[in-house]
Amino acid sequence: MAVWLIRAGKSGEDESFALQNGVAVVGWREFPDASKISSKEEMRANHEEVLSHLSSNAITNHAAQFWAFTNRIQKGDIAVLPLKTRSAVALGKVTGDYEFRDGRHARSVDWIRDDIPRSDFGQDLLYSMGAFMTVCQIQRNDAEARIKVMLAGKPDPNLKAGRKVSPEPEDGSEGPILVDLEEQAFDQIRNIIQSKFKGHNLTRLVEAILHVQGYQTWRAPEGPDGGVDLLAGYGPMGFEPPRICVQVKSGGTQNDAAVRELEGVMSRMGADQGLFVSWDGFNKTALGSNKELFFKVRLWDDKKLMSTLLFNFDKMPEEIQAELPLKRIWVVVPEEE
Repeated sequence: MAVWLIRAGKSGEDESFALQNGVAVVGWREFPDASKISSKEEMRANHEEVLSHLSSNAITNHAAQFWAFTNRIQKGDIAVLPLKTRSAVALGKVTGDYEFRDGRHARSVDWIRDDIPRSDFGQDLLYSMGAFMTVCQIQRNDAEARIKVMLAGKPDPNLKAGRKVSPEPEDGSEGPILVDLEEQAFDQIRNIIQSKFKGHNLTRLVEAILHVQGYQTWRAPEGPDGGVDLLAGYGPMGFEPPRICVQVKSGGTQNDAAVRELEGVMSRMGADQGLFVSWDGFNKTALGSNKELFFKVRLWDDKKLMSTLLFNFDKMPEEIQAELPLKRIWVVVPEEE
C-alpha cells in the first residue's frame, strides 16, 4: 500500500467536486483520455505535443506525474488531498482504476476523512505534502504507517516527535521535487500564532485586525463572555454601521448550533452583522448553513484569519509585528505550474 499526494487544482477549484463525487481529479483538461497510453515513452511523447511551450525537464516531470496517476497508483493505495480552501487534509483509499469521466481525469476514492486539521500532522509530513507537484508518492519518515493510524481517526503518532524535514525527493521522480514555499510559510505562521495567541490573546489579535480596518472595538474581559468576545462599530467613534458582534474560539471545531447561537447574541446586542472566528474551523453543517447567513455572518477559520492578517500586516500595531516577526519576499513560481 502506497501513499499518494493528489491535488485538486492549483487553487483548490476541484476540491468540492472530488470530495462530493468520491474521486481524485488532477485537472490537466488540455489532455485527452489517457487510458490508451501504454508506456512512459508514449506518455512523454504525448506531453511534448501538448506542452511544447515548456522546457524539456518540465515536460518530463509532468509526464511522470500523469503516468503515476494513470498507472502507478493502485487500488487500495491511500490518497492525500491537502485542501486549499481551508486548513485541512482529506484522506481516502483509492477504489478504482484511471478513467476519463466527463472530461476529467479521475480515480475513484473513498474519502474516509475529509476534515483533518493540518495541525494534526507532524511538520515532516506537512513538508512532504508541500511538494510543488500535483501527484507525488509520500514515503519518507514512516508516512504510510502514520497515515494509516490517522485514517482510523487517531492523531499522528509522531506529532510531537520533532522530526526533521528533508528537501530530498519522496520517490524516484525525475529531478528534484520543489516545495510550495507559500504553503510551508503558512504552516510556520500558523504554529507561531497557535503558540503565542492562545485563548484570550487570539481575541486580541482579531481586535487588532479590526482596528486597522477602521473599526472601534469593545473587548470582553477574560473569562465567561456571554457569547460575545468583541463588539465593533465603524468610524471614529464606532457609531457608524456596520455594527459587528464577534465570537472568537481558539480551540475546537465549531458546529451549526454555535453559529446559530451567535445569531441570537447579535439580535440581543443590536448588531447588524456577526463574525465567528474559530481557529480549528467549522464542521460541514456549520459551513453549509453559512449560505443562509451570508449577508449576516462571516466565518473565519485559521486560514482566513491568517490571510486577513497578512493582507493588513504592514498596518498592524508594532507590538503585534514584534510578536510575529514576518518579512515579505518574492519567489519564482516553478515553470510547470
